Amino acid sequence: MTRVRLSVAERREELLRAAVEQIEARGVAAVRIADVASALGVSNALVLYHFASKEQLVAAAFRYAAEADLAHLRKLLGRRTSALRRLRSAVRWYAPTGQAKGWRLWIEGWAAALREPALREVMQDLDRQWKAALAEVIAEGVAAGEFRCPDPRASALRLTAFLDGLAVQLTSYPGTMPRARAQQWTEEGLTRELGLDSPSSPAPSGPA
Repeated sequence: MTRVRLSVAERREELLRAAVEQIEARGVAAVRIADVASALGVSNALVLYHFASKEQLVAAAFRYAAEADLAHLRKLLGRRTSALRRLRSAVRWYAPTGQAKGWRLWIEGWAAALREPALREVMQDLDRQWKAALAEVIAEGVAAGEFRCPDPRASALRLTAFLDGLAVQLTSYPGTMPRARAQQWTEEGLTRELGLDSPSSPAPSGPA
């Protein structure tokens, strides 16, 4: 069957989608140019025509996935509703129990970024944009008198650090905690950062 001829932009996007899927399945260290080519039924040379090396392909694949997640985050935070509703929607989506891009992909990215400067730049840029977007809406909520937060940027940092750490636990160590408990902790973390009244929760059992 004759393969449909794609534009350069369409071909690059196809390659990036395939690279993301292969990274999720195999991991950054194990994935090869040949894996991406094979998944699409194209030659290694075609992949290398668009991306000169595996390192370039991997960095571009993470940026592609990051931009998709950031676009969705901005959509959630840009809704015409209260800052608190927007923040809750964003945090619930971003949390490891939500529907954001697979956490296995981002954990792979964090690990590989320790050794790959190009990927580290992508991951740092993603991190900065997430925190800035959350801090902006927190500041809006403070200005509107919806909640109290003396330092929106610090709150955004603590909140994302908590969710990232929770994601590592749930993704790397399945069965660490029930999904309901992770959701409860996520809500409690947001409540604490915004200075809201703490939701009622059962008293802990057993020794402290």
